[in-house]
Amino acid sequence: MSKISKTPIDEVDKPKKRGKTDKPKRTAKTAPSGSEAGATRAAVLDMLKREGERTAAEIGTALGVTAMAARLQLYALEEEDLVHARSEPQGRGRPQKIWSLTEASSRVFPDAHQSLAVEMIQSVEELFGAEGLAKFVKKHGDMQRKAYGEKLSKAKTLGERVKGLAKARSDEGYMAEAKKDGRDWLLIENHCPICSAAKACTGLCAGELKVFSDVLGKDTKVTREEHILAGARRCAYRVKSI
Repeated sequence: MSKISKTPIDEVDKPKKRGKTDKPKRTAKTAPSGSEAGATRAAVLDMLKREGERTAAEIGTALGVTAMAARLQLYALEEEDLVHARSEPQGRGRPQKIWSLTEASSRVFPDAHQSLAVEMIQSVEELFGAEGLAKFVKKHGDMQRKAYGEKLSKAKTLGERVKGLAKARSDEGYMAEAKKDGRDWLLIENHCPICSAAKACTGLCAGELKVFSDVLGKDTKVTREEHILAGARRCAYRVKSI
């Protein structure tokens, strides 16, 4: 059904005056362009990956957009099975939606050729057995130890070493960051680009924990407090001075 015009009948056929008054009024905010929408989409995914579940209002505030703009992005991401929401009661008002990433969202983050890595691990174990796989893991750790050691060679303090290691890991796709936590430091990895490989060979995670301890110095103790393979959202390592 067509909309009923509210323009008086005797005004319909009157010619419109032209000139400066013809310019359309600017709205308070125009619809975002494709590139702007794409940037907001990426920022929403990145925020949920790094910080965990959030409301649309929290996401909007952090990204400098309205809650509605954030909500529209979340609904679009939900249709792609990249995010999902849970309802949380809040007093007498309507329950609020708390958004988080789905397991399927891992496809939009770096995967470091996981299928190839898994195939290689399985091949090593089939050809050389458990002992051969253990040697492979040790060799991988030695290479990491050397690479990280070179990158941290100029670091003078524990904080500088943790930050340097976080930078090195971020360059590899781990979305890592270093945070001060009281007298300790936290090395946080918000993504695991070798998750499938790590599931196929749990020795990789154990080897990395040893590598971190070695490159951060003998005067430190490193413990893993959160682990993606154990069902956590991220991997987190506490680094203490001893």
